Amino acid sequence: MRALVITLLMISHSSWAQEKLDTLLDGLHQDAHEGNFETYFERYTPDAVFLGTDKTERWSMEEFKTYAEPAFADGNGWTYEVVERNWEGDGQTRWFDEILFNEKLGHCRGTGVVQQIDGEWKIVHYALTMLVPNSIAAEVGAQTQEADKP
Repeated sequence: MRALVITLLMISHSSWAQEKLDTLLDGLHQDAHEGNFETYFERYTPDAVFLGTDKTERWSMEEFKTYAEPAFADGNGWTYEVVERNWEGDGQTRWFDEILFNEKLGHCRGTGVVQQIDGEWKIVHYALTMLVPNSIAAEVGAQTQEADKP
């Protein structure tokens, strides 16, 4: 009986933690959609890193804020709809991958790491990549190489 109670408590805590983690990322995407600059960036640690879709986009939070400020200024940041999300890990550090949809870029993948700091989950690393179907990967690769030429 004791083992059953412990197991149920573990499942309940795991479910609660999962809900908190999903709330963090769902809120991130909602804040971006609504252009909520302050609350969007409060979801990251001060020393977090954001990797965008361009090879030059490796930003500290201050650099990312500078990039994002004009997009958020009119109350409309950017919109990515969550298609699916997976969480891994346990304890104070978790990592995720999610498939997102954006009107301009199509399907993308967000990956990242979150940490629980003083009882609150924060994003410490986020990377956004475009998903390229294999059927057009060589063509996109050729275009990328051409665009990279000086």
